[in-house]
Amino acid sequence: MRHEVELLWFSGCANHPAAQRLLEAVIAEVTPGTPIRQVDASDPAVAERLRFPGSPTIRVDGRDVDPTYKDPGDYTPRCRLYRTGAGLRGLPERGWIVEALTR
Repeated sequence: MRHEVELLWFSGCANHPAAQRLLEAVIAEVTPGTPIRQVDASDPAVAERLRFPGSPTIRVDGRDVDPTYKDPGDYTPRCRLYRTGAGLRGLPERGWIVEALTR
């Protein structure tokens, strides 16, 4: 099955490179060859249009990979924190990405 995968970020996001590496590694294992659409949401108008919750954000088929995601209603370009099993982190859990790619 082919998925649409997006990596949304804003310029200056320290976690963007790590998120890209994580996403590329998971795709290589789970759905090799799936392209990643890079989306720069640095412009507040773009962030608003895309309902950007912070950087980095990974979406598969239009859905956030975080299973507990709630739309914050504020789309100001900023860093994002995820509530993971290991506490607050700047990256989503690897398993969330795997699950999103295999549903």
